[in-house]
Amino acid sequence: MKIIDVRVIPVNSFLYVKVYTDEGIEGLGESGAWGFLPASAEAVESFKTYLIGQDPLQIEHHWQYMYRCFHFRGAAVMGAISAIDIALWDIAGKYYDVPVYRLAGGQCRDKIRTYYHVSGSTTEELIAEVKKAKAEGYNAVGHLSPFLDEPRSQPYYMSYSRMINEAVDRVGLIREAVGDDMDLCLELHRRMKPGEAIDFASKVAKYAPMFLEDPIIPDNFDDMAWIADHSTVPIATGERIHTIQEFQMLLQRHAMAYARTSVCLCGGITGARKIAHIAEAHGALIVPHNPLSPVSTAACMQVAATVENFAIQELPDHEGISATERYTSTDRMDQRSFRQSDMVTWVPKVENGFALLPDAPGIGVELVDNAETLFPFKRRTINTRLHVDGSIVDQ
Repeated sequence: MKIIDVRVIPVNSFLYVKVYTDEGIEGLGESGAWGFLPASAEAVESFKTYLIGQDPLQIEHHWQYMYRCFHFRGAAVMGAISAIDIALWDIAGKYYDVPVYRLAGGQCRDKIRTYYHVSGSTTEELIAEVKKAKAEGYNAVGHLSPFLDEPRSQPYYMSYSRMINEAVDRVGLIREAVGDDMDLCLELHRRMKPGEAIDFASKVAKYAPMFLEDPIIPDNFDDMAWIADHSTVPIATGERIHTIQEFQMLLQRHAMAYARTSVCLCGGITGARKIAHIAEAHGALIVPHNPLSPVSTAACMQVAATVENFAIQELPDHEGISATERYTSTDRMDQRSFRQSDMVTWVPKVENGFALLPDAPGIGVELVDNAETLFPFKRRTINTRLHVDGSIVDQ
């Protein structure tokens, strides 16, 4: 079996890669470089010149070849490698007529614990969302911002004491509303400085959040380690980094209790499993990052099923627009203008907070016919929040 074509398929706010073989088996993958998908598409075109004529089943070799060919890194490149890698695993599963998790050593679990995305621009909206998740059977919520999900078009200002104390009190109200049977995964959106994060962690710990995610920008591993060393709440991070070496450096510093592997950005199924095994050696758990489409969800679930140190899977609402668009666009957009479920053949079924594994060969999902035409691609607009003084706000 040989690869005869590699095609980039941009759909709505997502970027897919299809790999075609001379035996008629096709593989599907997704790039996680969601802010710069056209750049990732060009990286795929470069890798295509190598892939044509290759055996698609030599997955590890192709991963190493692409990863090490020019020694460039970054989201656009790694998103391209990830999408291709997922597509090759999809081909392998279809070739052997089994789900990918069967090829990767078999499953460690029969269903995948998930956390439901919640958001709100007011405390009342956020509490209502968490109550809704509990009513639907979920036992964990994530993407839960104690600082609220205010539109990026709205200039920001709040005094330090109000910022910290209102956020802590908000978590307390949520805990009171849903009790201890609901885990709260707090998303801090890289909006704090190290000292602020330590202060917040000390005050919110009494409400037992499952973790604090990305309290600061991901650039400084030593700062993240300092926060983790001074926080009694576990720290989750990693969604913005791309390589096994970066995860190793964070883990060696004890900077994370939960590794947020972006399966569509850190090297696909191959890269995510490498990171999971490194995390296992450090006593850390993985929480696959997944703000993307059902194709990403299917790939994430293959990893979640096959690694022992899996904790919980991020699960966005696939009945609306992408999570990345929802949380980075302005308040003027139509939040229900598009249903991801209309462009694919599968979305996960969730029962009592656990997603059932796809049982089809490969990763278990396909695009509908003519998805590229039915749902035209939209280039992501740059929309960064500003402070009232005109400076940049991390959110």
